[in-house]
Amino acid sequence: MGSAQTVRVNVRVLAATNQDLGQLVTKKLFRADLFYRLNVIPLSLPPLRERVQDILPLTQFFVAKFAARLNKTIDLIPDEVVEVLKAHDWPGNIRELQNCIERAMLFSPGSVLRLPLNLKQTVKQPSESVSRTLADADRELILETLKQADWLIGGQDGAANRLGLPRTTLIYKMRKLGIETRRSPGARPIRQLADEQCRAAASC
Repeated sequence: MGSAQTVRVNVRVLAATNQDLGQLVTKKLFRADLFYRLNVIPLSLPPLRERVQDILPLTQFFVAKFAARLNKTIDLIPDEVVEVLKAHDWPGNIRELQNCIERAMLFSPGSVLRLPLNLKQTVKQPSESVSRTLADADRELILETLKQADWLIGGQDGAANRLGLPRTTLIYKMRKLGIETRRSPGARPIRQLADEQCRAAASC
């Protein structure tokens, strides 16, 4: 463009956007000539939240992908995990789902896929049955991780670090789910730990 000579090329231009270029052209926020040069074969791909049926096969694909990369075996994707994934809004679309599954693979202690504990906080209005299922899944995951950590909460080898959570957050979740630590030398009950935190916060 702008040259007095013709230069022949053999290329294919692929352009992607999450904006409505037609409306932007109408509002004079996008060049009309460029829009019509690009708009040859338009392909419209709905966001992931509008393609709920794609979430399970995509999850299975990412699990297989990261299992090979991390040398880790995941034999089961529980139904409650699939329900949470389907209920999530996925503002980051497939890339967000991919990152979520990779994070879940890293923190799943066994061969069953467990989602990050904070994912359910972004789920829109879960049903009562799904909420109960999530609570059960959280409780099972925390108990399993505590057993693997010999019921240690803090520290490098503690359950909080294994779950990728701050120690105080794990203590709060344990109280909420009614989980008490086993008494062992040097270990304190969860209620005592929480009370000490409250007194420390009040004295600041």
